[in-house]
Amino acid sequence: MKTLKSISLLLILSTALFSSCKKDKDAPALPPESAFTANFSDFNQAAKNITDTTSVNWLHSAINVGVWNVIITVGLAVPVASYVEAVKNHPADYQGDNTWLWTYSFNVGSNSFTAELYGVLKSETVEWKMYITKSGEYTHFLWYSGVSNIDGKHGTWTLYNKPTDPSELLGIEWNRTTDSTGNIKYTNIVPGGTENGGYILYGNDSETDLNAYYNIYNKGQDNLIQIEWSQTVKNGRVKDIKKFGDDVWHCWDETLLDIDCN
Repeated sequence: MKTLKSISLLLILSTALFSSCKKDKDAPALPPESAFTANFSDFNQAAKNITDTTSVNWLHSAINVGVWNVIITVGLAVPVASYVEAVKNHPADYQGDNTWLWTYSFNVGSNSFTAELYGVLKSETVEWKMYITKSGEYTHFLWYSGVSNIDGKHGTWTLYNKPTDPSELLGIEWNRTTDSTGNIKYTNIVPGGTENGGYILYGNDSETDLNAYYNIYNKGQDNLIQIEWSQTVKNGRVKDIKKFGDDVWHCWDETLLDIDCN
């Protein structure tokens, strides 16, 4: 009888110890939202008073930025929404073997989805896998995967096209130095695609007056567009050999009107 009581006590203590370890195991920190989505807000403003003749430089910049904005925020609405929701402090459940699982629901328009985000802690990095389910249509689709440094300063993502075509679509690489300084690059990685290798690089730097920039490379045209602007004042400049026929900056002021560059 004493033996049975001892075994029962041992089982209770073991269960309590396991539960405590499971609860106390700290989940790795998710990369910030800015490690997945770039800031397009400065080129989304209404253009009621802007014309093709008075704001050529800003409009040309906005149009090219807008193409990528549509690709990322509209074409990739589901994976983007899933990650925006992920960083809202949902609890993680420890799975054992240095693996955590975040499970939650999110909406895109009137459609509901379930996300399962796995984080696997390695010695210096965390490996991420996001599976998404839409009831009645697809289950547990691996929509993107990635790797990030434990210090939260660098990482990559690979996004896949869609549940009916799980081929590679977009590569993301991001870097952070401070909360206000960093960059994120989206690269077309469609296998055999004519724009494979094309990219947009967004970054900001609080140390400069024109503290934000985009570099947009059109692979099909082998053309690089460089854009720099102030997120505070809203003035900026653009360089595009194909558009302007030269390799110099073309500027706009704080009202987005064309001006001569100093």
